[in-house]
Amino acid sequence: MEFDRLVVSFLVDEVVGGFFISVPPGHVACVYDRGRGVLDRVWGPGLHLKIPFWQIAKLFNAQVIEFSINEGFDVTANKEALGDKPVPATTQDGQDIIIEGSILFRIDRDNAPELWENIGENVVSKVVRPFSRSRISAVFAELTLDQIKQHRSQVEELVKQDLNQYFRDRGLDCEGFLLAQVKRETAPGKHQPLLDPQPSQLSEITEDQQKTGPSINSHATQEEMTAATRASV
Repeated sequence: MEFDRLVVSFLVDEVVGGFFISVPPGHVACVYDRGRGVLDRVWGPGLHLKIPFWQIAKLFNAQVIEFSINEGFDVTANKEALGDKPVPATTQDGQDIIIEGSILFRIDRDNAPELWENIGENVVSKVVRPFSRSRISAVFAELTLDQIKQHRSQVEELVKQDLNQYFRDRGLDCEGFLLAQVKRETAPGKHQPLLDPQPSQLSEITEDQQKTGPSINSHATQEEMTAATRASV
């Protein structure tokens, strides 16, 4: 299952294995204690001790994960699959569009225990997919078709900032949003691509950093970014 890349449970029955938590690079571990519940401490990469049977460890992938939004993606077989179908929206000037792209996100290491306790393992179906569909649609609804076509990097930053407002309260960080394609509906069931072919993710991230200097610690509000985008048109 694709979701195994995000959360991996392990409970070792052997005596030796039961005493240790082995955390590989790029991962963190949380511990459920039968007497105190989910502990606030987060264990980083390395070998750590725990109490056999009394404590149960869960391993979280803390690396950047890509959530793809593209045509033809089927979520019916696995609701925790790392992807979704295109997001529909209506622009400020009344154009019906669908949006394709990728969301880059990771688990907030410090808030991993809270995420496990409050949300559980179904992070994709409970947080990533519903919030991404809602917020992407809301951001594009505030922009005109010309703004979307002419200010790709600024639009990506708007979506990233908006998603972060909702992700961070739930133990996730949005590292970026990469816009692959926007299609305008020309007739029922028919769509016309509006953007040039998507460059590689590496060149897209580099270009975005050079133009806007994004940072996961950026405090620019969605209103400020939207105003800047509209002012440049």
